[in-house]
Amino acid sequence: MKILVAVKEVAEAEDEFEIDGLDIDERYLEYDLNEWDDYAIEEAVQIAEAGDDVEVVSVTVGEERTEETIRMALAKGVDRAIRVWDDTLAGADSLDVSAKADILAAVVEAEDPDLVLTGVQANDDGYGATGVSVAEVVGYEWAAVVNELELDDDTAHVRRELEGGVEELTDVDLPAVLTIQTGINEPRYASLRGIRQAQSKPLDVQGLEDLGLDASVVESPVERTAMFEPESESDVVTFEGDAGEEAGQLAELLRDKGVVEG
Repeated sequence: MKILVAVKEVAEAEDEFEIDGLDIDERYLEYDLNEWDDYAIEEAVQIAEAGDDVEVVSVTVGEERTEETIRMALAKGVDRAIRVWDDTLAGADSLDVSAKADILAAVVEAEDPDLVLTGVQANDDGYGATGVSVAEVVGYEWAAVVNELELDDDTAHVRRELEGGVEELTDVDLPAVLTIQTGINEPRYASLRGIRQAQSKPLDVQGLEDLGLDASVVESPVERTAMFEPESESDVVTFEGDAGEEAGQLAELLRDKGVVEG
């Protein structure tokens, strides 16, 4: 069995930051592996550890900086990794869901995995659509928001988290794409030994041409036109003192607002 795990490096802004043009100023950003993807990696590695002849391959779309992120996947037990990037991708204003889905679908078609895992969403843009979009392009069956997974020869038995606390048990024929929800497992920390070994594992850098794609894949109807901090519609009031003093301050505020009388 081959499992392909799509991962993403995400940017996290400091609490206080400045905006530079259409982006947050780089000085206020830190980069890390997307939280949901960490659970997808762990699920794939656990499947590999429980079975025989299971290969786990990780793929990301990103510039050279993202090698640190994908090598973290290698340090956690992924066998090899693919990073997709070239000058065309570097020159694109942004990559929308359609572009990412087409690029990842090309990797899926080249690798021919039995199972594709992604995180449910990324915690920077929060689209939550890449996994199911890849499935649509490659024609695989799919299941989203998976919080429990068992495999047999040709089927993934999954539990899906739906809205309102409802869960669904369903079977998905392989090959399939599953988007993994947080909490499905407990992601491991990369050991020092694993981090050292990751440096010697294969990391294959491919461009659009290697995947049979051209510059049209980055063409998008989506354009970023502005970046701004959302205005707060309410003020925060902090009470200080012991419990009695805080209760008195709250009562006074409620009287001032007309919520209570007296």
